[in-house]
Amino acid sequence: MTGLMAPATAHALDRWLETEAATRDRSDHTITAYRADLLAFLQFLGGYWAEPVAPAALARLRQADMRAFAASERGRGLGARSLARRMSAVRSFLRWISDREGVDLSAALSTRSPKYTRSLPRPLTPLQAQDTLDRVAGHATPWVGARDLAVLTLLWGSGLRISEALALNGTDWPFPQGLIIRGKGSRERQVPVLPVARVAVEEYLQLCPWGHRVDQPLFRGMRGGRLTSAAVEGAMRLARAELGLPASATPHALRHSFATHLLSAGGDLRTIQELLGHASLSTTQVYTGVDDARLMAVYHAAHPRG
Repeated sequence: MTGLMAPATAHALDRWLETEAATRDRSDHTITAYRADLLAFLQFLGGYWAEPVAPAALARLRQADMRAFAASERGRGLGARSLARRMSAVRSFLRWISDREGVDLSAALSTRSPKYTRSLPRPLTPLQAQDTLDRVAGHATPWVGARDLAVLTLLWGSGLRISEALALNGTDWPFPQGLIIRGKGSRERQVPVLPVARVAVEEYLQLCPWGHRVDQPLFRGMRGGRLTSAAVEGAMRLARAELGLPASATPHALRHSFATHLLSAGGDLRTIQELLGHASLSTTQVYTGVDDARLMAVYHAAHPRG
């Protein structure tokens, strides 16, 4: 910690992060990102004001200070999306300080966030997804091909995040009909496991040189440790190159495909939200590419008075 932040401010930052983790169910990754966001802001402010930043001093904050921080971050090469998240974290902390310390921070809080276009991986068509699975299964080392096929089948067939699939342990096998997944923010959800996914995992375990052990990761890397996302992304990269698919065809795109294929088949957004583990329905709406016109069309077609 530099001398650009008063001890009371550092303590307040720790308290806010504890509050976010406890009351808003933030993940460890999110808390780490928030800490980095606020340290960047408070250290900038200390240098900008040429004095350590104390909680009471934050009452001096004006839009010009917030804009100066945003300009400084852009100058350091921070992208629009990262900057928007950073400014959102700063405003959340300032609102908390305002409520806790009784400091009027309305001027700073009225600063608008930078706009950015949220990019999401484009879904693969069902045929592209199947071709991708067939291609990774053809690895020169049979057990590796079976492993990659099993992992990607879980992403496409159950909508798992790659981190969730790779976090599975030997104790999770054999899969129940509904697999309990602990996702972002430690939120638990139940996801269905298709018979084809069970078969894929079973075949992988039969070929895996380490077999199945309840005290070990379910998916193993080449040396027996837990399989990494980089290895799965590498397999997907080779497959898309051979199939001529765009760079957007990533492991996460298979989860995206899970959602869009369910929606195309008549699945409702609320159910898809539960299956994906999204905290907000609006996230699912954006994630699946649903626009307001589509929502209104579904409403008019389904409502009894439509």
